[in-house]
Amino acid sequence: MSSGLYDMSAKDFDKTLDLTKIKPYGDTMNDGKTQVSFTLPIPNNEKGLEAARQLARRMGLNDPNVAYAGSLDKEFTFFVVYGSCTHTVDYTKIQVQTVQDETMSMEEVDQYIRENIGRKIVVVGASTGTDAHTVGIDAIMNRKGFAGHYGLERYEMIEGYNLGSQVPNEDFLEKAKELNADVLLVSQTVTQKDIHIQNLTELIELAEAEGVRGKYVMCCGGARITHELAKELGYDAGFGAGKFADDVATFCVKEMVRRGMK
Repeated sequence: MSSGLYDMSAKDFDKTLDLTKIKPYGDTMNDGKTQVSFTLPIPNNEKGLEAARQLARRMGLNDPNVAYAGSLDKEFTFFVVYGSCTHTVDYTKIQVQTVQDETMSMEEVDQYIRENIGRKIVVVGASTGTDAHTVGIDAIMNRKGFAGHYGLERYEMIEGYNLGSQVPNEDFLEKAKELNADVLLVSQTVTQKDIHIQNLTELIELAEAEGVRGKYVMCCGGARITHELAKELGYDAGFGAGKFADDVATFCVKEMVRRGMK
C-alpha cells in the first residue's frame, strides 16, 4: 500500500476512449503527450528557450518543456519540445480517398496478368523534372526492391524500365511511346516550394495535349503524395510512404483490366 504525494492508483488514470475526441496517447489515455521539433532563427539562450515554449503553447501544447536545444550557428537554434496537446479530432467523421484493391503478392500479380491480360505488361518509371532522387522509384522498380518487397523488374509478367532521375516530362512520354508502355510511374521524392505539384501537373497536361492520357495507367508516388492528391492532379492513383511494389503492381494490373486494356 502506498501513500504520499506520488500515490497514484489505476482509478486515477483516464481510460475513456472517445473516437469523436481523439488526442495523442503518451503514457495514459487522453494525456495528449506530444513531441515537436522546429528551428527558430534566434540564438540558443534563455530568451530563445522561452520563445520556443511560447510558440509551443500557441501550437496547443500545455506545460511545454524544451527537452533539447541545439545551436545550428550563432543565430539559428533547433528545438525539441515536449508537452500535452489540447486539441482533438473527430475520428468518426474522417473520410480518406484510398486505393481499394487488396494487395496481391508478386506471384499472384504474375498469375493475374497471365489469366486476365495474357501478355507481359510494360511499366516505365522515372523521377521527372528537377527531382534528382532515385530512392523512391528504385524501391518500386529495381529487382531487389525495398524492405523485403521485390521490385517490378523481378516480376515474370512485367517488363520494367527505370529511367532514373531528372527526366524531362517530354522525354518521359517519348520513351513511353517508344516502349509501347502500359503503365507510367512517376516518383517525386524530395522537392521544395511544391515543385512536385508543378512537375506532376505538367506531365498530365502534356499527356492530354498529345492525346495519350487514356492510353496509360498513370500513377505517382513519393513522401508528399497521397491518393487524394494524385486523383486531384489527374492520375489514376497515388502511393505515399509505406507503399511497396506489390501495392503499385496490384492496382495497375487491376486498373488495366477494369479499363479493358489488353
